[in-house]
Amino acid sequence: MQTVFGSVLFERLDDVAVVTLNRPERRNALGGTLREDLVAAMDAAEQDSAVRAIVLTGAGSCFCAGGDLKQILAGLESAEGRPLRDKVRPQRDATLLAVYEAGKPVIAAVNGPAFGAGMNLALAADIRLAAPTARLCQSHVLRGLMPDYAGTYLLPRLVGPARAAELIYTGRIVEADEAARLGLVNEVVPAEQLMPAALAMARTIARNAPLPVRLAKRAVQQAHQGGIREALERETAAQNVCYDTEDGREGLRAFVDKRDPVFVGR
Repeated sequence: MQTVFGSVLFERLDDVAVVTLNRPERRNALGGTLREDLVAAMDAAEQDSAVRAIVLTGAGSCFCAGGDLKQILAGLESAEGRPLRDKVRPQRDATLLAVYEAGKPVIAAVNGPAFGAGMNLALAADIRLAAPTARLCQSHVLRGLMPDYAGTYLLPRLVGPARAAELIYTGRIVEADEAARLGLVNEVVPAEQLMPAALAMARTIARNAPLPVRLAKRAVQQAHQGGIREALERETAAQNVCYDTEDGREGLRAFVDKRDPVFVGR
């Protein structure tokens, strides 16, 4: 069953939620109510205990064209100008964090261009699969703007600071095959296979015990904090939690019994 959150569609397929940016007439640009709607849809996936993985994609031929530049310009040129709140803690931060900090794994199915904020929204996912028509671009500098939506944080972690600087400073377009070589996307798959591949990966993840996946996601995101000793401490704390769960014992029993485990999320 599909639920509509304004400009975002939400559908649960058994234990996988599909969240679709649905503003194709504006190439899914992050304007109108789309940012708030995406937060609401991600929260719905987070609150649904049956959901164990999330697929994020765009309607039509574009993943996300970035910010709605016409709307941004209109706001800047209006008599009121930008509200103070938007200068201090803009809605874009909440939107980006709704994807990045989701407790459940997020797979971005990049079905077409992902420019500017749209590229960074894809980078906020844990895993990215791309169609051959996907094109990624840090386009902010081409519009006289600074990268936002955590681009200066996410991009260097994936490709290193020198390559990130090149992509940010030049604003050049990265085609799908190069994006895979650089590690910006995990894999390029034929367009007609993009959603089936994303759903298959999500279902593979969903079969695993949800608590270890959630804890592992947090540990991976924190990998750059501190050194190896801090990583070991995080892993030990998380593993101790897993040992005390029903799923932890079920996984061990299933191995001993030579059967597939049945995880219940406890």
